Amino acid sequence: MLNILIVGNGQCGNRILDAINKEAFGGKGKLAKFYSQQKYKSNVETIAINTAMNDLKEMRFTKAKDRIHIPHLHGVGANRNVGKHVFEDNKANIMRQVEERGNFDIGFVITSASGGTGSSFTPPLIEELKRNYDFPIYAIVVLPFREEGTLYLQNAAFCLKDIRESGVDGIILADNQFLKQMGGDVQSAYNTINDMIAKRILFLIDALDSEMMMVTDLGDFKTVMSGGAGVATIGFYEADKGTPIKSAIQKAVSPSGLLFSTDVYKEGSRAMVIIKGDKSYLSIDEISTEVEKLSSSVGHVFKGIIVRKGETPQVLAVLTLEVAEELENLYSVAVDAIHQEREKKARVEEQKGIDKAFSQIEGLEPGY
Repeated sequence: MLNILIVGNGQCGNRILDAINKEAFGGKGKLAKFYSQQKYKSNVETIAINTAMNDLKEMRFTKAKDRIHIPHLHGVGANRNVGKHVFEDNKANIMRQVEERGNFDIGFVITSASGGTGSSFTPPLIEELKRNYDFPIYAIVVLPFREEGTLYLQNAAFCLKDIRESGVDGIILADNQFLKQMGGDVQSAYNTINDMIAKRILFLIDALDSEMMMVTDLGDFKTVMSGGAGVATIGFYEADKGTPIKSAIQKAVSPSGLLFSTDVYKEGSRAMVIIKGDKSYLSIDEISTEVEKLSSSVGHVFKGIIVRKGETPQVLAVLTLEVAEELENLYSVAVDAIHQEREKKARVEEQKGIDKAFSQIEGLEPGY
């Protein structure tokens, strides 16, 4: 049995962590955490970290003992410099909370790249974990809407760079830009992507700790994640009874099945494909044909098959990327955002803006 640590940093990380716990409780009501048994096959410890108490209070499926409030008014206001100082001041407490939960075989740290607490806490937290422990740490990072604002865009650019330099063993990307194809109101869209990420992570955890016909294990996952440029994404598809398994695999690695926009056949480096379902749906010939097609483009592909009686097919694909055009596009937009912020500051310094207006009444008194 694997020992797994999952940390959710900041509002986005907290919400995804709560969605993971919700899925682990079988999607039951908010009181499930008091009376239900989570469906984790592994030994999973979850920790939510936030400077904003209200965000922690919103968590419905994560136990109070697993929520760490870092006192700093009501958040760090999307200021990563402030967040870094707050983390440093509270580092000992956070690391003590991790240590009290035992030893781990693998850890995941979930965050938005664009906010304040999550994007500023995640890089130094990973550095501390890597300094103190020898288990692999993977960051699950959510990217912002491209029109979400200059501060969020520049945070995303510097956060990803800092995480890359933190010693992390790999970065799994999800992208809020993906929300645009979902439609509906904003809250429903965010809930949907949180649930999507949660299902993928739970599937992965289940697969790494399951007996398979064709085996993929933690060692294979580490090998996949060490490939390419250090970034990856996850694809998923849940088929119905009439869907051929080859179609399910194709849809899992297609843009609609991925959390991050990429053409895996052009940008992929290594892959792990795990198929789960009743044996009546699992044609070895179809599976082998699709895996060979993928491997001819991306290189090595690990495959695993989990037989679950009565279950319709589900396919999970972990894909590391050699290049990522969409990430390059994000950085181009972020660079423009950084220049915009600098230009605004320069204009204020040059013109003195409102101060110039106020200076006109210097030395005068109101007359009544």
